[in-house]
Amino acid sequence: MTQKRFANQTVIVTGAGEGIGYEVARQFCAEGASALLNDILPERAAAAAEAIASETGAPCIPAAGDVADVAVVRALVEQAVARFGQLNVCVCNAGLTSWGDFFNYEPADFERVVSVNLRGSYFLAQAAARQFRAGGSGGRIVLMSSVTGHRAVPYLSAYGMTKAALEMLARNLVLELSPHGITINCVAPGAVVTPRNLNDDLDYEARWGKLIPVGKAIQTADIAKAVLFLAAPESAKITGQAIVVDGGWTSASPIPDMDYGKDYEN
Repeated sequence: MTQKRFANQTVIVTGAGEGIGYEVARQFCAEGASALLNDILPERAAAAAEAIASETGAPCIPAAGDVADVAVVRALVEQAVARFGQLNVCVCNAGLTSWGDFFNYEPADFERVVSVNLRGSYFLAQAAARQFRAGGSGGRIVLMSSVTGHRAVPYLSAYGMTKAALEMLARNLVLELSPHGITINCVAPGAVVTPRNLNDDLDYEARWGKLIPVGKAIQTADIAKAVLFLAAPESAKITGQAIVVDGGWTSASPIPDMDYGKDYEN
C-alpha cells in the first residue's frame, strides 16, 4: 500500500471552520496528516473537526480563537505540539474581508482587517518557524493571499493592501527561514465558491463563471490542492512564491455588477 503524502505529519490550519480552510484541513487529513483546526467560533471549529475526523479517520482537533490575538496563535503551536508531538506544516488561512469606500473608511475597520490578516498571519508564521527551528527538521508555511493583492478591486483598498503585504512577507522571510530548512509561500485565490460568498450572492458561482477565462468559478478543492502541493516533498525548492489560482482572471480582471459593502470573517 502506498503511504499517504502527509502520514506522520502535523498541520495547523486557521480559519478552517468552513470554506477554503475547511477543505485544506480535510485534504491534509485525507492524506494522512493530524490536524489542529482553528476557527474564531468554538462551535464551528468543533463541528468541522468532528466532521473531518469522522470522514478521514485522521486526528483532527478544534482550537477556537481569534488570530488577531498573538497569544492565541502562539497557543495554537503549543497545542499542536503538545497533542501530536511535532509540527510540520502551518497554513495561515484566517482572514477578514473588509469592503469600504476609501473616503469614508474608519480607523476601527482598518485596525481590524490589518490585525487579522497581517498580525495574525505574521505572528503565527513566527511561532511556527520558531518551533520548526527548534525541532531541527524544517517545515512549511503557507500564507493565504488573494488576487486582490495583484489587481485593484473597488472598495477593497485595505484588504488588498494586506494581501499584497503577505506576499512581500513571504519573499522577505526566504532570507531568514531558508537556513533552517523552512519554506514559506503564498496561495492567492480568485473567485472561490464558499458558503460565505454564496450567502452574499446565491448566483455567485454563475456570475463569476462568466467572467473567468476557464469558464468556471474556483472551488475550495482547487485552493487546497495548491496548498498541499506547496507542503509536499516535491516543492522543497519552492519558496518565496505566490501561486495564483484564479482560472486566468488576473489576465483580464473583469468585475461583476454586484452590491459590495459587507464585512465577512472566516
